[in-house]
Amino acid sequence: MVEYIDPRTGETFPLDKPIWRSPSGNPLLLTPLSGICQDDIDMAVRSIWRYRAAFPLAVDEPISMGEGCTPLVKQAFAGASCLFKLEWFSPTGSFKDRGTSVMLSMLRQQGITSVLEDSSGNGGSSVAGYGAAGKMRVKVLVPESTSSAKITQIRAYGANVKLVPGPREATEAAAIAQSSSTFYASHNWHPFFLQGTKTLGYEIWENLGFRVPDNIIIPASAGSNLLGCHIAFKELVASGEIKRIPRLFVSQPSNCAPLHASFQAGAEDYVDCDFKPTVAEGTAIKRPIRLKEMLAALNDSNGGTIAVDEHEIIEASLSLAKQGLYVEPTCAHAAAAFSKLIESEAISKSDQTVVILTGTGLKTTQFYESILE
Repeated sequence: MVEYIDPRTGETFPLDKPIWRSPSGNPLLLTPLSGICQDDIDMAVRSIWRYRAAFPLAVDEPISMGEGCTPLVKQAFAGASCLFKLEWFSPTGSFKDRGTSVMLSMLRQQGITSVLEDSSGNGGSSVAGYGAAGKMRVKVLVPESTSSAKITQIRAYGANVKLVPGPREATEAAAIAQSSSTFYASHNWHPFFLQGTKTLGYEIWENLGFRVPDNIIIPASAGSNLLGCHIAFKELVASGEIKRIPRLFVSQPSNCAPLHASFQAGAEDYVDCDFKPTVAEGTAIKRPIRLKEMLAALNDSNGGTIAVDEHEIIEASLSLAKQGLYVEPTCAHAAAAFSKLIESEAISKSDQTVVILTGTGLKTTQFYESILE
């Protein structure tokens, strides 16, 4: 029987009650699932719900707008070949739609009709969009520094938007303070969100003819794609479909790289590091709540981390655009990380490497205007 589990204490809780964190205040996961086989995929469905047999809770009417089934494109970058996974081909323009579709569908199945979210942009856009599709009331708290394009998108979906002064962490604190009156459907806290992002791992496996690549490079801050992929590949090992987990690498901007600092220090949890503003605003969380689990996933996969300087992020953004891939700087640093991993020989040019590109550059027009001028 699948249950919520507090990975810090080992306590478990029944899945039929909607909760977003443990009584101890820790983020929850789910107890391990058995995974699925090729025959369990519903090939007639063109969305992440083709993998619904891998989900922990049956949903009568999923909130879906065709998320998932994103392109996997082979291109060269900085003289080496890789596979770019174009996650911005999603209804609201970012990978967040995978997690949101599953999270809101399962919460609505549990009887939740009104939700609260905090976000630096893409998560709020996704929850607002899927809330509108599922006729759920949505309130989104965003930092005052969030780009106007993302705030406008959230408002266009009909969500109630509130701007919060201060850093990203202040927005999360404000949401937690309001969670007693509205259910906190946080893409960073809720374990159902990871059940959606794990479809990225399942989809890469299916894209590659039911095989796994040598490496996957993921731009991350809160780590939902990293943890989702790790969950998916662990399940595929459990179901007997694959024999090994791909090496998982995370790229972060050097100006805000807490996971990188902790991993390079050989720590099991957070270590102090310096922070500065970064053009990669969507990957600028100073203290990710699941950092301990992220470190464990990297170590389990024999992966690693790469920190990318601001000029490298800008150069990667422009380089990707000049080969047709117009993305947010928030994810462009994954391509820069690919080059640095090749250069350091941490991975080989002959390896099959997937680079995850998470969000569309259309959301960061002001960034491109400023550097092109």
